[in-house]
Amino acid sequence: MNRRDFLARAAAGGVAWELRAAPARKEATDRILLGPMKVPVTRLAMGTGTNGGGGSSNQTRRLGLGGLADLLQAAFDQGVTFWDAADQYGTHAHLKEGLKRVRREKVTILTKTHASTEREMRADLDRFRQELGTDYLDILLLHCMMDADWPERKKGAMAVLAQAREKGLVKTHGTSCHTLEALQAAAAHPWVQVDLARINPAGMSMDAPVEKVLPVLRRMKAAGKGVIGMKIAGAGRLRRRLDESLQFVLAQDSVDCFTIGSESRQELADLLKRIPAASVRG
Repeated sequence: MNRRDFLARAAAGGVAWELRAAPARKEATDRILLGPMKVPVTRLAMGTGTNGGGGSSNQTRRLGLGGLADLLQAAFDQGVTFWDAADQYGTHAHLKEGLKRVRREKVTILTKTHASTEREMRADLDRFRQELGTDYLDILLLHCMMDADWPERKKGAMAVLAQAREKGLVKTHGTSCHTLEALQAAAAHPWVQVDLARINPAGMSMDAPVEKVLPVLRRMKAAGKGVIGMKIAGAGRLRRRLDESLQFVLAQDSVDCFTIGSESRQELADLLKRIPAASVRG
């Protein structure tokens, strides 16, 4: 696919998105204070759930316990200190192994839960901390919200997470969304402090076309919420146009940081080079 074809594909609903440079050079290792709780993260998060589900992912299947821990340590050694996990990916044990090699307070850990009730959320909160080998979680998200009324369906879990934040067991909480209606509900709800949102210039594997998603993310930012991007490369379908995809997301003021799942040291090294280059390409 050439650049013209890419721009044509990136035209969502007749809107062609200009691939413009960010106002200033951006690095994968830039430190960002995320959301109202000012949780420190790096611009790039180490995703561990590529094709994740059913307790495994590309990372766990291809790298194993020690191999993924090695990759997380390699990222840490190069300044990427934001680790993205989920119960669904089966990566808690891998992060726990990684934490044997680095100081806990130097890493920001994000994970995700499918809990709905108070009982389920309390159980997950205890189990997640045990599986990860940590007393606290930095970011805990309600995973894969799809219904517009998710705040009603998840109110029990939300109450437990709010209490956990007050006790210092969780630093901040929020959602990951997989429909436009769920994303709009997250933007409007004061409980949501951080959202994990699907965003790329071609609208691939997103909740809705780009011109519908971006205004919602802007509303989130205006409300003081933190926004983490995901599906930057369209679940791999934009892999050949990764530079343009990075350039697009880096130019969005409504996206604080983003997660990409490297599967090798080579892929990580490539990202570390591509991100600053894409941020200044006009």
